[in-house]
Amino acid sequence: MAWDTATYTKQFSFVPQYGTAMVDMITHKSGSSLLDLGCGEGSLSAILHSKGFLVTGLDASEEMLAAARKNHPGIPFIQGDATAFHPSHPYDVVFSNAVLHWIPQEKQMDLLRCVASALHPGGEFIFEMGGHGNNALIHAEMEKLFTQYGKRYRFPFFFPTIGEYTPMMEKAGFTVTDAFLFDRPTKLIGSDGLSEWIRMFIRSPFEGMEEKEHREIIEEAVEELKPSLLKDGVWYSDYVRLRIRAVIL
Repeated sequence: MAWDTATYTKQFSFVPQYGTAMVDMITHKSGSSLLDLGCGEGSLSAILHSKGFLVTGLDASEEMLAAARKNHPGIPFIQGDATAFHPSHPYDVVFSNAVLHWIPQEKQMDLLRCVASALHPGGEFIFEMGGHGNNALIHAEMEKLFTQYGKRYRFPFFFPTIGEYTPMMEKAGFTVTDAFLFDRPTKLIGSDGLSEWIRMFIRSPFEGMEEKEHREIIEEAVEELKPSLLKDGVWYSDYVRLRIRAVIL
């Protein structure tokens, strides 16, 4: 998927900012090797680097990697598929923020086995992703409108429960030490915050659709969601997050 990195950085900087809460979950010390899986434009990679970790960023997006290399030239960034990457050496830590829910459910075991093989024995995997119920109000409204327009809403994400995901991790060889599923209503920027969020993050369901219908569906969704997601003139998205720490033995 091609990313508009300028808009992402300007309007959605909260994505990496929220990821900083996971840094304190890392038990390995400064000087440990760390792979930032799905590093995006490198903001969190830079924070981890500033903590003394030997960081490598990996992402599938050329646009995001170009921004990361430009803004953080002291950190190596490489292109790779999270479900099929082959690092040149194992890491002490794999860290990932707001990435795993983009990967289809049928490829999640490929991802987890890949991460497990990328870690030293005793290495830790710390991540946050969309959890069960994430943006449920938004997706329900989108599905309703797609049906009204005679189209099928192809749900593009995987938002698991703790009970769904931790057995998958154990099957891949991990021992889960911490797992949290929690609501995190998230403030969006500007009077068009929700419409811009939909355009940025809900793309594949609209593929092949005429721009007029695309625009109308977003406009109608925004209007219908005002009572639940517009609070005192500020838009919020109804985020639910799954945050996990696990180790490989």
